[in-house]
Amino acid sequence: MATLIINTESQEVIEAVKSLLKKFNVSYNISGEKAYDPEFVKKIKLSEKQIDEGKVVTYEPGTDIWDILNTK
Repeated sequence: MATLIINTESQEVIEAVKSLLKKFNVSYNISGEKAYDPEFVKKIKLSEKQIDEGKVVTYEPGTDIWDILNTK
């Protein structure tokens, strides 16, 4: 058995390869990275913006984290 890895984000290419493999009776598995949930991406981008603007909380060792959270 051989492994063939195809790197593409094009759905057209994926469908063409799947069709070709089916015609040759070749079994295949599709795996890969899934896109992140758009709401999650939005939250991450907001957090990065807040960091750039200096809207951060600094934690000093020995400080009670609940004191920091309750003052915000």
